[in-house]
Amino acid sequence: QVQLVESGGGLVQTGGSLRLSCAASGSIFRVNGMGWYRQAPEKQRELVATISLSVRIKYADSVKGRFIISRDNANNTVSLQMNSLKPEDTAVYYCNADIEVIGTNWYDDYWGQGTQVTVSS
Repeated sequence: QVQLVESGGGLVQTGGSLRLSCAASGSIFRVNGMGWYRQAPEKQRELVATISLSVRIKYADSVKGRFIISRDNANNTVSLQMNSLKPEDTAVYYCNADIEVIGTNWYDDYWGQGTQVTVSS
């Protein structure tokens, strides 16, 4: 009923930039919080950045000052501008959203399929 589709991953050199985008589609009544998480090989998935419906933003300490999260409520999208990338940013990046499906009265947690970001040294 609901899909999150990410785009924008790829290979970049240290110091470069990438922009990730995620679009939610389907039987959506309302989207609450949205965010990005990442998982590096043999590590747990970790929060990168989140943005609430009221545009309250949270960043992981490791990306503060380098990454910028934004959202477009009209189109149910969330983006992550990643600047000054480092090799330790290499991971699969996942989009996440709390979505109320039409006909329900609650929010469910949805995840995208993930997009690979690789930063070469």
